[in-house]
Amino acid sequence: MEIWCFITFLTGLLVPIYIWGFKYLPQERWQVMCTIPATKITSSSWRGLNLTYYGLFVATALVMAMALVVVLVGATGIAFGVMALVTGMLLIICVPSAQFIAKWVENKPYAFSVGAASFVGIILGPWLVWAMKIILSKMMTITFDPMAVIAAAMVGYALGEGMGRLACISFGCCYGKPIEQMPQVVQRYFAWVSFTFTGSTKKINYTHPLEGKKIFAVQAVTTVIYTTTALIGTGLFLYNHYRRTYLFCLLITQLWRFCSEFFRSDYRGEQRISVYQIMSLITIFYTLLILPLFPAAQSTPDVITGLHLLWNPAAIFFLQFIWIAIFLFVGRSQVTGATLSFHVYRDRV
Repeated sequence: MEIWCFITFLTGLLVPIYIWGFKYLPQERWQVMCTIPATKITSSSWRGLNLTYYGLFVATALVMAMALVVVLVGATGIAFGVMALVTGMLLIICVPSAQFIAKWVENKPYAFSVGAASFVGIILGPWLVWAMKIILSKMMTITFDPMAVIAAAMVGYALGEGMGRLACISFGCCYGKPIEQMPQVVQRYFAWVSFTFTGSTKKINYTHPLEGKKIFAVQAVTTVIYTTTALIGTGLFLYNHYRRTYLFCLLITQLWRFCSEFFRSDYRGEQRISVYQIMSLITIFYTLLILPLFPAAQSTPDVITGLHLLWNPAAIFFLQFIWIAIFLFVGRSQVTGATLSFHVYRDRV
């Protein structure tokens, strides 16, 4: 009963957010959250720094994903410190790689790719967890099931990337093709699955002249598929099917990443099959090769124990710190600017 209540709660929390996001985030006003005066230009004007909803949703999606991982890992009896240590090391590696690989693929210095970060995380994550198990067992006599940790991390990845697509809708990136360029079956039956972006600072509008046109809502489809995958994966995990959880979440997310790019119009390199699609296929075959090396976990999860761990002050502080750090890293717009002017209402003095 506790498992179904937990999954129902997650669903009830996310669905209203997604409905609101799909309706409003394509609009112009939902790109820039606020602007901070940064450099003075004249006596009455300033050059502003834009803080974006993109950063807000990326940071929130990551923290939601990590909170879910805390619950799942905690449900197996693993200490919060283990999860925090593994997660912190992965973020230190994956976040810079998201920008480095995107710059290499797209030849744009300010690009950022979650696909690149996930590729590095999926490749390195299992070995990092295994190494931490060996180190902690020898130095501090702490033992845990690596399979449980990487399965929980894969569920969190599916939720984080699914929810993170709200950031793409807000910024106007990772956008689909115009409905009239989609296959006939899509035009006929799924024309309603579309966004209409407005605002000259949306990426879709300054890279392609698509403002005001109906665009296939590939970000929304990705959100629904990935979040559903995460919810099913949560159920599998809590019913003690760790290996199935890992395989299910990885196969669905990476296969959809490969397929979804055929519905996208944004620049992904010059090749017909993009580097990111190749990465997704590599992760699938790589996982099938290494997974037999990781023994099946023996622990039995208890979701109530996991929720108690999430309410730990250390966990709350850790998640708040991660939210602030990620927001400051990706939320400061480097491709839009602003000019501010200030004046006094003389009639109110």
